[in-house]
Amino acid sequence: MNTMNRRKFIQLLGGSSVMLATLGPLAACSKPPATTGRVIVVGGGFGGATCAKYLHRFDPDLDITLVEPATRFVTCPFSNAVLSGMRDMDAISHGYTAQEKRGIKVVHAMVQEVDAPAHKLTLSNGQTLAYDRLVLSPGIDFRWEAVEGMTAEDAQAIPHAWQGGSQTTLLHDQLTAMSDGGTVIIAPPGNPFRCPPGPYERVSLIAHYLKQHKPRSKILILDTKDKFSKQPLFMQGWQQLYPGMIEWVSGSQGGRIDEVDVATRTLFTESGDRHTGDVVNFIPPQKAAALVHKAGLTNNDGWCPVDQRTFESSLQADVHVIGDASIAGKMPKSGFAANSQGKVCAAAIVSALHGISMPEPSYVNTCYSLVSPDYGISVAAVYRYSEEKGIYAVEGSGGVSPKDADAAFRQQEARYAAGWYDSITSDTFG
Repeated sequence: MNTMNRRKFIQLLGGSSVMLATLGPLAACSKPPATTGRVIVVGGGFGGATCAKYLHRFDPDLDITLVEPATRFVTCPFSNAVLSGMRDMDAISHGYTAQEKRGIKVVHAMVQEVDAPAHKLTLSNGQTLAYDRLVLSPGIDFRWEAVEGMTAEDAQAIPHAWQGGSQTTLLHDQLTAMSDGGTVIIAPPGNPFRCPPGPYERVSLIAHYLKQHKPRSKILILDTKDKFSKQPLFMQGWQQLYPGMIEWVSGSQGGRIDEVDVATRTLFTESGDRHTGDVVNFIPPQKAAALVHKAGLTNNDGWCPVDQRTFESSLQADVHVIGDASIAGKMPKSGFAANSQGKVCAAAIVSALHGISMPEPSYVNTCYSLVSPDYGISVAAVYRYSEEKGIYAVEGSGGVSPKDADAAFRQQEARYAAGWYDSITSDTFG
């Protein structure tokens, strides 16, 4: 394998302002010597599409294949805006033309089998692909076995809408069909799960829709947890914008769901209460996607342990797992986190293929939430890695929006949220 000067590699990594922000000490390089390395990336979301793009940016001579079943990826970020009528599905759907123009091979197929010892994949279209390094960014699946009375098929009646696409449309259509004066029940899962503030932004934007079109309606939140991300900020916004419309029931106060009756849209709680909704958004407990379970890459908790510096699997050599499926220390499971991890993983793979040591990475996450179209809140953090702690949040970095900000500040954060979405989708898919 060719080797290259570490200083030149660092210069290459610094070719993007996004990399400067994301990789910190890695940032600062002319093109490295050619390599014949074959890298396959599975999953075309925020983690996988970003990783494929930056693998090519760091070493344009790599043989890179991106495997993704869908021709257009529908994002979970801003899907809540679709539910409220602020955006349509096309606005949160992204294709892979930019990847193909770079020379990255994009294959639209499902992975049937990962043969890690043999370094090859079998696809649903009959292809067998060999690799030197494999990156898996498969996202989440649901623990249906933990939900009495409900199966995956029942999500057609009681949608989770926690994967962008048809489920988003289904929940949107149910909301628009509901009569004024109806009850919407939203049941968030326990930790860990994809996008911790997401259910509460969903509550907010559904409330915005109801306030405009069905003002006699109510929202009931039956929560497994006793606290949630950005809770004081959300609750302040609910009280200000939607007084009397939203009720939150914590887990210890009767919010934990024990059973679901799909036919009647009734949720039974551990405390013995029963709640029937006109629209029910039940978000099941989660685990890593089925692909990584089948490949033997998960632990007993259902997630993928990795070297948090390089995202190489702790269970299979030359296989990296990024995004929601991975155990990434203190980083949340979010699109921004997956994007950040994709860049770090790309740097780790190029370093390994060229036989040089990888500089110490930094990671970032920023999460904007809309309480209304003109009312935004946020949380942000910078993360570093150490052998003792894994990925940890840097003390004093980032933080949350101030609780008592004025309307102009909230409106500005709402504009930042839209700008953030345009920026990260351009970085990932552009």
